[in-house]
Amino acid sequence: MPTLSIAMIAHNEEANVARSLASAAWADEVIFVDCGSTDGTALAARDFKIKYFARPNSQAVYVNKQFSIDQASGDWVFILDADEEISPALRGELKRFIAEPGGAAAATLPRKNFYFGRWLRHGGKYPDTQLRLFARGRARFLPLPVHERLQVDGPVAALAEPLLHYPYSTPADMAKKRAFYSEILCRSYALKGRSRLFILLRPFTRFLSAYFFKLGFLDGAEGFKTAVMDFSNVLASALLYRRRPPQA
Repeated sequence: MPTLSIAMIAHNEEANVARSLASAAWADEVIFVDCGSTDGTALAARDFKIKYFARPNSQAVYVNKQFSIDQASGDWVFILDADEEISPALRGELKRFIAEPGGAAAATLPRKNFYFGRWLRHGGKYPDTQLRLFARGRARFLPLPVHERLQVDGPVAALAEPLLHYPYSTPADMAKKRAFYSEILCRSYALKGRSRLFILLRPFTRFLSAYFFKLGFLDGAEGFKTAVMDFSNVLASALLYRRRPPQA
């Protein structure tokens, strides 16, 4: 039977890490990389059977994610974020897939996002397709400053069961992640040579796309609040860029 490694990095995820690691405990090994946490993340993680590593935090998220998968010894690797959870149904599908991958080197899967007490179905929050599972040695992260992405050597299949995602647990968590993504999105604008007009309009086009064109309004009040939150996050990056255009 092929073996599976689950790779995770975490930075100040004390509120989420136990749920995430508990959902991964069935894997043949769990690689856990603490990235400079200053809360109880590392202590909470040590309650589980993991291969523990500690590294400095980096805004280039792909660096530590690549490190985590480089430590894996399983035949297959699954990347799990500290604010995500593998459901029993997804666990069963993962086991069946790696037993009979049908020639695929990797697989995508949908992701469900939990915002403001509701699982969203629209606004670009579902199916929110993710590439997380791959045969060890058949995928590596591209060096992108935001929305890190795997490059796969071989065919990619598609799983049906969703990964569960809890992106914001508290108002303080929202503020922390807004600051983080504002900075890296600002860097992305510089690297891509985005015009100031594009950056100025981006918060508004993001809102219109998510709430109207991608039917976010069908998720009710939670869909509206999510669209406004995304608008605020992108606006923060635009204001940051205007004050201090970063060096590419």
